[in-house]
Amino acid sequence: MATFVDPVADAAEAYEGLRGLAHATRAFEDPVDMYRVLGEVSGSVRLLRQVLDQLSRAHADHRDIAFTDDRAPAEAVALAAADELHQAADGLDEVADRVMRAHEASGRIAWHTHTSSEPERSRRWVNVVFLQGSEADEVLDLIDVEGVQAGIAHLAQWDFGDETTGAAFMNGEVYHELPRGQWDRSFEADGYVLTYNPQMGYVGLVREHPDTTPTPDEEEVIAARDAFSGVTSESPRRAAEGTDWFAPTSAHGASSSVGQSL
Repeated sequence: MATFVDPVADAAEAYEGLRGLAHATRAFEDPVDMYRVLGEVSGSVRLLRQVLDQLSRAHADHRDIAFTDDRAPAEAVALAAADELHQAADGLDEVADRVMRAHEASGRIAWHTHTSSEPERSRRWVNVVFLQGSEADEVLDLIDVEGVQAGIAHLAQWDFGDETTGAAFMNGEVYHELPRGQWDRSFEADGYVLTYNPQMGYVGLVREHPDTTPTPDEEEVIAARDAFSGVTSESPRRAAEGTDWFAPTSAHGASSSVGQSL
């Protein structure tokens, strides 16, 4: 555990931590974890640069009390060590920048972790929010700068639990297959799936609904909706296979997701 006051003990602690990390990163069971690991590594590289700078300054500051076992001028040796450490710290600037860019790029990747040998359980999703045009620009910029996790955290503010679920059932925005187009990017985390398309200028968030069987309350909502719309539960939904979630069939459909979520 870090002491924050004993550089020798904390250096040993840091070494043990890196040794453990080197061992743990030989394989990743879930590639999603790489994004979080890269975030910690990125911060560690920048802290290491600070450590090297401080070691360089300490060698220079204490050169007047330096001694060597040979005939080399001790002060010059201390300054040489300080110079090497300073150059090493400068060299880490490029490393830190590259790791940071790798972290940002990793955050834009969706990892499909299900394999064909594992039977995938039945799942369904309720719409939380869908933004397009100027409303989506802020979120798309956030994803580009801070990654998809930040995008999910931002859009999750539109999730009001049972109220959002009820609105999704009422509007027919419950999906057994994730609504996304051919060129969309998607990322799943914490029970949500973020789907976005920077070229088309839209972003959406759905939440996994735990049951495959509607609850009594949900059945009432479905019945009320179907009675109002004059369709049966077997009628085609907008979420039917081959239908694009992000291509509403009417002006009302284009705005209902956001309005109900807000």
